[in-house]
Amino acid sequence: MMKFLDLLAMSVNNLRRRKLRTALTVLGVVIGTASIVVMVSLGIGLNQLTVEQIASYGSLTQVTVYSDAGYGGGGGSNKQEPNYMTDDTMKQFASMEYVTGVSPILEASVIMKQGVYEANVTIQGVTHQYMEQMPLGEGSLPKENGKDLQLIYGNVVRQQFSNAKTGDGYWKTGKMPDVDFMNQPMFVIFDTDAYYQSKNGATSGEGENKVKPPKKYIIPGAAVIAGGEDEWNQYSYNVYGDIDLLKAQLKKIFRKNPIPGQPTTKKGKAYPYFIYNQAIVNVDDMANVTTVQKAIADLGYQANSNMEWLEQSQKQMNMVQAVLGGIGAVSLFVAAIGIANTMMMSIYERTKEIGVIKVLGCDMHTIRDMFLIESGFIGLMGGVIGICFSFVVSLAMNHFLGGTGLMGMTGDLSRIPGWLALSAVGFAIFVGMAAGFFPALRAMKLSPLAAIRNE
Repeated sequence: MMKFLDLLAMSVNNLRRRKLRTALTVLGVVIGTASIVVMVSLGIGLNQLTVEQIASYGSLTQVTVYSDAGYGGGGGSNKQEPNYMTDDTMKQFASMEYVTGVSPILEASVIMKQGVYEANVTIQGVTHQYMEQMPLGEGSLPKENGKDLQLIYGNVVRQQFSNAKTGDGYWKTGKMPDVDFMNQPMFVIFDTDAYYQSKNGATSGEGENKVKPPKKYIIPGAAVIAGGEDEWNQYSYNVYGDIDLLKAQLKKIFRKNPIPGQPTTKKGKAYPYFIYNQAIVNVDDMANVTTVQKAIADLGYQANSNMEWLEQSQKQMNMVQAVLGGIGAVSLFVAAIGIANTMMMSIYERTKEIGVIKVLGCDMHTIRDMFLIESGFIGLMGGVIGICFSFVVSLAMNHFLGGTGLMGMTGDLSRIPGWLALSAVGFAIFVGMAAGFFPALRAMKLSPLAAIRNE
């Protein structure tokens, strides 16, 4: 019984004796391996680019919840209480399986003024946990459990400001308004109805007294979201503040009067509690987002998540990846035919050699293993060289096409993870040995005497 190293040495020597034929066969495996790796890497790259693009719009482990109830006068003609979201609702969400935290969002429409510039802006009151997920470009988060309301501005909020005298703003002039969120005082008007009524000369109805301009509050800026004028993420367009401090501010300003944006009872009075516009439910893992989303929807709320987009996109990307992988597999299949042809020709040329080996008492399985090792070695060489060539092609594609925004996405289009490289080499060896299996059986079954007499 020959040792494996002896068989390997004999197989390598046999391949070296037929350098041109071996090189051409290996070249076929190189092209086949490179084709399938590059094609699969494109599928992987497109899939990961899709995930990164959707993740840039917001977290993939969050569910955004809205109430089906409209913000009218307490539900219209329906006697049943509208399905509003309150603090009790937040507790109900927090008790669900897989939920790691809940951040209610309270919206307040305000007018902001700085110098000659003003804007209608929405302040979103959020929890400190929600703020911790924001990518800050300037400043820092307000202190948790602080006493004074501080604001975090989205990176494109300045686009909403315009010159109060001329009406010129970013969308008209293309120039960003000269508004400084961090170093200049920002005046905030919460009672927007009174502001516009006072400007239009409206009266209060009591002795025909004109509506007085509402009070302006100076609220300091704590931070600005990271990003340029043309960059966008889920935090870019709004202004954020601590939800408890925003509640306290609204209560102080409006007291028992209805707060703009908050629903009222059928009698037009304010509810004794705050009703939230939306909520963000954090889930422990992407795999559980759909389950939590369905559970919330079953309670009668609208629930959305980026996982919906991702799952639809991934189905399309998986189909694309299967097609690309199939195209590459055809090339490797053609290479397998080349290996089989090489091994069959080798058997015909070495018939007498095989007969002598058998007469000398060599085991049948040893002869089979020798040819399998030869074909497997061809697959190994082709696989290794093919992987190296694949990395070169991948780098070239990413260099020339990665920044072009193909299919609306920018980044590395081709990505070759370690498991793909190792799998490709292993698959090339398997294909080589599979292609050499039947020629090896033929060599094993040759009659020794007939082989020796063969010229």
